[in-house]
Amino acid sequence: MSTRFPHLLSPLQIGSVTLRNRIVSTGHDTVLPVDCQVSPALIAYHQARARGGVGLIVLQVSGVHESALYTSHALMATDDGCIAGYRALATAVQAEGARVFAQLFHPGSEIMETADGMQAVAYSASRCASERFHVVARALTKAEIAEIVAGYAAAARRIRTAGIDGVEIVASHGYLPAQFLNPRLNQRSDGYGGDAAARLRFLREVVAAIRAEVDADCVVGLRISAGECDAEGLEEGEALAACIAMQAELDYVSLVAGTSASLGGAVHIAPPMAYPAAYLAEQARRFRRQLVIPLLLAGRINQPQEAEQLLADGVVDACGMTRALICDPELPNKVVLDQADVIRACIGCNQACIGRFHRGLPISCIQNPVSGRELQFGTLTPAARPRRVMVVGGGPAGMKAAVIAAQRGHQVTLYEAGNQLGGQVLLAQQLPGRAEFGGLLTNLQYELQQAGVQVVLGQMVDRALVLQQEAEVLILATGARPAPPRLEISGGMQILDGWALLRGTRPGSRVVVADWRADWVGPGLAIRLAQSGHQVTLAVNATHMGQALQMYVRDQLAAQLHRLQVTIIPYARLYGVDEDTVYLQHTASEEAMLCEGIDTLVLCQPLQPVDGLRQQLDGLALEIHAIGDCLAPRTAEEAIYEATRLAWRL
Repeated sequence: MSTRFPHLLSPLQIGSVTLRNRIVSTGHDTVLPVDCQVSPALIAYHQARARGGVGLIVLQVSGVHESALYTSHALMATDDGCIAGYRALATAVQAEGARVFAQLFHPGSEIMETADGMQAVAYSASRCASERFHVVARALTKAEIAEIVAGYAAAARRIRTAGIDGVEIVASHGYLPAQFLNPRLNQRSDGYGGDAAARLRFLREVVAAIRAEVDADCVVGLRISAGECDAEGLEEGEALAACIAMQAELDYVSLVAGTSASLGGAVHIAPPMAYPAAYLAEQARRFRRQLVIPLLLAGRINQPQEAEQLLADGVVDACGMTRALICDPELPNKVVLDQADVIRACIGCNQACIGRFHRGLPISCIQNPVSGRELQFGTLTPAARPRRVMVVGGGPAGMKAAVIAAQRGHQVTLYEAGNQLGGQVLLAQQLPGRAEFGGLLTNLQYELQQAGVQVVLGQMVDRALVLQQEAEVLILATGARPAPPRLEISGGMQILDGWALLRGTRPGSRVVVADWRADWVGPGLAIRLAQSGHQVTLAVNATHMGQALQMYVRDQLAAQLHRLQVTIIPYARLYGVDEDTVYLQHTASEEAMLCEGIDTLVLCQPLQPVDGLRQQLDGLALEIHAIGDCLAPRTAEEAIYEATRLAWRL
């Protein structure tokens, strides 16, 4: 048992329930339910985290009323048919020693979609317009309020009947209970709006109705934003006052930040790596001073030492480490075994977790593709016959393939032409706010050592070396490089590839960044240049900056670019340059757009696969696989997934 984390590993009493430790997987959408019901994939996902040692799992939101169906892949607890699924999930999680709560949810005006693709009819405390989803909500009638309150109670009864340990009312992120609490949204004059007590009435009725429907041992908690980070949102003082007023009726409070109602507020739903670790600690401290019931906190708490410090300082009683547990479900067990140094640390990229959710796909993790695919991959098993495996290329794809192949018992040698492993990660981590991306490399390097992979640096691989090594399996992960630009050039303007800029080449004072990729590279380069005093224009060959990015990452970048006064030109196809002008073409109208008085053009253009070795090996009686960018230039997510899928079955 570890002695480095005494607070994190100590039990916690919440109501009638005892948690084995203070590590929590907080409620988060997974896109694993089927027909709005618990599915085998959802059970397997949560069972993996329970087996990994987590103290508490809070399930994703469960709708309490038909008007709460905010997306087609939500859970719904509106009829007794849901009970069997919740029971199977509770049994699986509790058998592994974890406890499980379920979130009770109504979004109010924050509805994303309907099952049939039509625009939804949304309801709120008062008529209002949701800026983010462009939905105009109707004001609930008193009869409709009563129906929804009864829905909370009935949902709680069903969930408790299934054996779930407790329920959590979601008043966070600007959802319906917060819409009643918010004096800038709630304009009612019928007893549900007006002063603070009247605005609290809806939430108070919900809690009372739930308590009347469940047994005394059922835990009832509240999730709320410690400030919604929006001018029209619920303020910290208002949220705290509501918690103080309700704490005698609750078993715990779970704190987050932000609101779903605005782009700036929504970033805090899953804050990207640009936000510091445990960045909500001071807000939590102010809540802790005035609350006597247990307080949970989530928000970029990725490492056990961060959680331990929060607990040791008395800031909170338990820590939500949700994305950390998506990345490494075994995190709690590793802490218990004093193996915190081998935890696969989350890097806050948002790409495969909430990024996949926003595309309507089951969530996963770029570092751990098994997450969300537990039924697909199952348990890693030894290879039927160990073989000699040669991996060429030391980027994420090659490293991950080498790790898993070695874990399965193969004899693996990894060759990298450079003097350092990492591939494009070595460049990515140099961009502003992206240093944590280098954690992907740190994690993979440690896994290589643990798996016993032989690593050879500074070695180009050719046909002769492949024959000499007598490998039985060759995995090509040789990556990609910038393609030569296709543009008309007249004059002597400085033209740099983004890679050259990151390697130290100095640009002129007035720069155009031509961003074909529409991901984080172009904006990152623009921010870096602007912070260094350059006048920057970001010309994006897409409808908007960061079109390929998860929206919270994109919106955080947009805010930063705006503060730095970077000019952004969308719909911009790079055409050519002369002495001091960059010529662009509008991708829709095909009309010319000119950027004049420019010193340097920085290219973020398509990459091309480095696949020359594959061509050298034609005709060899050798099992050859190509993965990652040398197959087709994409992202680290595809590279690591393909490496995992290949090595899992090799």
